Amino acid sequence: MRIVIAEDAVLLRAGLVRLLTEAGHDVVADVDTAEALLRAVEEHEPDFALVDVRLPPTFTDEGIRAAVLIRSQHPDVAVLVLSQYVEERYASELIETRRDGLGYLLKDRVADVDQFLESVETVGAGGTVLDPEVVSQLLVRSRHRRELDQLSPREHEVLGLMAQGLSNASIAANLFLTESSVEKHIRSVFTKLGLASEDGGNRRVRAVLRYLGYPDPGPGHRPSTPGGRRTTPTTPTNQEFRP
Repeated sequence: MRIVIAEDAVLLRAGLVRLLTEAGHDVVADVDTAEALLRAVEEHEPDFALVDVRLPPTFTDEGIRAAVLIRSQHPDVAVLVLSQYVEERYASELIETRRDGLGYLLKDRVADVDQFLESVETVGAGGTVLDPEVVSQLLVRSRHRRELDQLSPREHEVLGLMAQGLSNASIAANLFLTESSVEKHIRSVFTKLGLASEDGGNRRVRAVLRYLGYPDPGPGHRPSTPGGRRTTPTTPTNQEFRP
């Protein structure tokens, strides 16, 4: 296959070039930015693009954005993205485009050379390869999304204001409701999200984390200081333990 590589880490990029070349592939370009990647795809019309999720200048989503664009503008180019960590939002966005000729792997998988090369071959042949960690976290995210879909529009509003750190009194003022009505909505949110009453005030924190798309730490979790000591929550969101 004719391959384009986009990876900003010089040593890793050189290693990938050598690995793929020795496996019989033709690396037609290796670049370190999303802009250079898009230019290389336009110029060389490769069969395959190997892309780091985070590229200069901000190292946030340049790589994945370029990958989505390639999938849209060059449907014949297979794309395999590499990431240091699981980026659920980015993975979801990429997978939603098309699933054929697509891969998403953590960079640790490159260490298993045989498995990595097999993944390249699979994606290049039009298959789909998703890292087990990616699949696991996407399933959790999907489940949480379904749970949030159960909430009424008013419950979504209440939960959104909870996520902003507002107390029950402030939520009531914002929505022109009584505090008792707000408390009823919050109890309903807890019930629909399956947050048991024995969780105490921690239910509020867990509900907000789900709303924001973060992993649920489970019952009994308390924020900790950088040194690892457990501490009493001090933000408005965490202070307000009613209901």
